[in-house]
Amino acid sequence: MHKVVFMGTPDFAVPGLQALIETQHVVGVVTQPDKPAGRGNQLRPSPVKLVAEAANIPVYQPKSLKSEEAAAPLHDWQPDVIVVAAFGQILRPHVLALPPHGCLNVHASLLPRWRGASPIQHALLAGDAQTGVCLMQMDVGLDTGPVYVCETTPIAAADTAVTLHDRLANLGAALLRQHLSAILSGQLLPMPQDDSHSTYAPMIKKEDGRLDWQQNSDQLDRHIRAMTPWPGAFTVWQGQVLKILRAGVADGRLPTGSPGQVVEVNGRVVVLSGTGGIQLLEVQLAGKKAMSVAEFLRGHPNFMGSELGD
Repeated sequence: MHKVVFMGTPDFAVPGLQALIETQHVVGVVTQPDKPAGRGNQLRPSPVKLVAEAANIPVYQPKSLKSEEAAAPLHDWQPDVIVVAAFGQILRPHVLALPPHGCLNVHASLLPRWRGASPIQHALLAGDAQTGVCLMQMDVGLDTGPVYVCETTPIAAADTAVTLHDRLANLGAALLRQHLSAILSGQLLPMPQDDSHSTYAPMIKKEDGRLDWQQNSDQLDRHIRAMTPWPGAFTVWQGQVLKILRAGVADGRLPTGSPGQVVEVNGRVVVLSGTGGIQLLEVQLAGKKAMSVAEFLRGHPNFMGSELGD
């Protein structure tokens, strides 16, 4: 077994940490500082911290690792390798060069496609047929290092950022179980990425959830699924934010109308789009509870025939 330091923060990183606990000697965990959450703004530990503490693994929570002094605890742990999964900070050269085997990243895309902070959402937005997870050697670039191994998974028509996130997190953990020892022993060598095929996945912002009803129904369907659960796909109805929690492409013949118009089609509630339409299934008005579109209609009969959007 090798001495491993793990860096990660959100739920995505948890299966990877658990895999390392089972197969290697995890000498320390680095995660983001506790953040205030909930109505009382109580400090909440990261999912990774909870798993590490339950396994009695030392935890370090620096605000930043920019300075060499901040990385001192990592030196003290003397790891053979640092494994990173959704840590949330860019690693500087003094950290990348610290362990003899460098830093290994669990990245949720088929590199070089979708380098960056939000590869899962961008794969859905683009309508990619498949995605996956890669184990890559980190360098000073943004997800530009050579790749050891990847595992692919098809993107299903019903996949959301939630379902894809969970599947990719487990795939990443499986790759660590299967290949980390071979990587560290030199049996598995990395291959450089083809930069000419790279695409960039910038961080998703809250405003990215806004729906443009001028788009066609397939684009809107992908957008809704990509923004689930955060930031949530939304539109505006009578000056209020309306979240679209569940929806799908409306099949069959649709009436003519303007994009954003709410129409009834054989008992279904459909919003017309640039081409086709979106059938609404579950919605949530700002400050209200989530409800089926049938429940929403009972409380807001004027919704039918109205216009959505700015």
